[in-house]
Parts: sequence; C-alpha cells; structure tokens
Amino acid sequence: MKDLTREILQLKKEKKAVILAHNYMIGPVQDLADFVGDSLGLSQQAAATDSPIIVFCGVHFMAETASIISPHKKVLLPSLDAGCSLAATIDGGQLRRWKAQHPGAAVVSYVNTTAEVKAESDYCVTSSNAVKVVESIPADKEILFLPDRFLGGYVKAMTGRPIHIWNGACHVHEKIGDLSFADKEKEYPNAEFLIHPECGCSSSCMLKSAAHFDCKNVHIFSTEGMIRHVENSDAGEFVVATEVGILHRLRKLKPDADFHPMSEKSVCEYMKEITLENLRDALLYERYEVKVPEDIAKRARLPIERMLAIV
Repeated sequence: MKDLTREILQLKKEKKAVILAHNYMIGPVQDLADFVGDSLGLSQQAAATDSPIIVFCGVHFMAETASIISPHKKVLLPSLDAGCSLAATIDGGQLRRWKAQHPGAAVVSYVNTTAEVKAESDYCVTSSNAVKVVESIPADKEILFLPDRFLGGYVKAMTGRPIHIWNGACHVHEKIGDLSFADKEKEYPNAEFLIHPECGCSSSCMLKSAAHFDCKNVHIFSTEGMIRHVENSDAGEFVVATEVGILHRLRKLKPDADFHPMSEKSVCEYMKEITLENLRDALLYERYEVKVPEDIAKRARLPIERMLAIV
C-alpha cells in the first residue's frame, strides 16, 4: 500500500496532474486526492485548476462535466465501469420526447445525467443548489425536473412550485427510504440525522409526514452540506443517510464523534470501481480519457455554467 501510494504521488508530480475525489470514494483514494467534495465542489475545482491533467475519481457523468468545463485539459477516469444508475434512467431521446409534451417548459437536470441530457437542458443543478436554481426561474415558467424523483419532490416541497418530475432514482438512496427510521431513532436517541435529498425518505420528512418518523434532530443536506453541518455542530453522534463512503471524511473531520450509517448496505458499486491500482494506471498510461463531442459539449456548457453561478 505504501509503495503504491508513493508511486501515485510521484506520477502526479511528474504529470502535473490534479486528483479530484468524490465523497463516496474509498478512504485511501480520498486520502490521496487534492480535493474531496460533492459534484458541485468538484466541478468548481475542475474549472479552476491550472493542471493539464485531471484524474476524476468519481463516476462517468462527473468526468464528462469536467471535460465540458475544461475542454483543453485531459480528463481521466480510472475505471470505465464507474457508471451511475440514476443517470441511466433517462437519455437524450426520452428527454426530447418529454419536452415535446411540454413546449416552452424550463428543463432542470440534476448533474447526475449524461452530457447528452445536459445538452437538452436549460439548467443543471446539484443537490446543494437545486432549490436556489429553481427559485431563480420565473414563477410563471413551467418546469420539468429530472431525473431523480426524490430530489424533485424535495425541491417541489421547498419551493412550492408546480413541477413535473421524472420517475428516476438512485438505487442506493432509494433503498434507504425503505428502512425504518423509527427503529434508528430508538437505537440512537441522542443522534442527529443527516439525510441526503435523493433518499426516499427526504420528501416525507420535509413534509413532516408521520410515514417514517417525527423528524426531530433531522437535517436534509447534500454531502457537502453534511460536512459543513458536522463542522459546526456540537453533537457527538450522527446517523448518516447516504452512501457510506462519506463516513471516512466525516470521521477524519471529527474523530471524537460517533458516526453511524443509516444502512451498512448503502454502497454504490460504481463509486467503488475506483481503486488505488486503477488510479495509478490512469496516471501512468494517461487512461481513460473522457472527451465529450464538441456539438454536445457546446450545448451542455450553458446549463452547467448556470449551475456553477448559483451556489
């Protein structure tokens, strides 16, 4: 492990590369990254870096976004198997047909979408700024929100806007909504609950529904919002409802606190495709480069820039 770590650091230096890692990456990859964050934060870092090579330790749509933002930089994805179940729920053709049913509507696409879908969109959002972006759209404008139905429901509840929502979901976050929060409250009565808005429970909690639990000590955040909340919280115990990879960063941030996953099974196998070995190989062989065709990138750039402008 130590030899592999040294090799990666040496290659990074030789190639003048920057390593970006999502909060859901395995701990050893997070520890080697120059920046660790959520989709929005990593997109901002990709736009700001002067490095000629970006090694994106995340999933494919994230590397696509970095390539669109930084077309003159080489964006490398360590594993071609690092896809996204949520992004796969809608393609460009499906979106075009949906738009045809609602002419003139504003299309708001979650960042967890392909470049082709972004190119058909008016706005791109992350979980941390989706509410602000929708609030910035004129009140009389019809809105199509895609692809995550739980994030869409959360945004609809927060803004009070009538929104048409695509019926997609992240397979990891969707399963969290099927768990018994009441049981977790009994198990950890003094803990704060941190819930990602993609979770199946988020809309119910936001609406103060009794379907799950009474929502005491509950906070709905993007992954980066969870980080900021823990930094400023006096609590010593947290139950975290999102992909378990974030626990590594949270425990490093506040080692004296106790962090419990809502479910140990909340693991994204696509995120876990990135390993130290294929990170090393990405740097060594400069593989696998993610490049978005210019005609798609040109149309996708505007909604992404709108996302980056509203934080």
